[in-house]
Amino acid sequence: MKKLSPSQPCPCGSGTKYKKCCQRYHKGAVPPDALSLMKSRYSAYAAGESRYIMESTHPQHPDTALDRVMWKAQIEDFSQYTDFLRLEIMDVRSGEHESTVTFRATLSSGVMEERSHFLFEGGRWLYLEGVII
Repeated sequence: MKKLSPSQPCPCGSGTKYKKCCQRYHKGAVPPDALSLMKSRYSAYAAGESRYIMESTHPQHPDTALDRVMWKAQIEDFSQYTDFLRLEIMDVRSGEHESTVTFRATLSSGVMEERSHFLFEGGRWLYLEGVII
């Protein structure tokens, strides 16, 4: 399993150390907005933090219907065999209860562009769905 050193640069591209950036969310802090959640989810994939990915996914997302052991294994396989090279934020549309973040992720398997949709429920932001562009 891939693990990030707390002292290495955060995969989200903030320029700060992982321990001062996204790791705090992976350890339980609540991201203040959809952009922070999106960036911390990208970093969670890079760090192999499957628990965080699962916990920050909205219950209406199709993956939540999967067997949890299988879903966790899929996340961990993707994290293990993918290098997360660069994250670029292309657009952010922020609302009080709904937001979208459009990003480009450069991975070892290629470039992916997605418009992610987030909902604010129960005092926190959750990833609802993504549309590949």
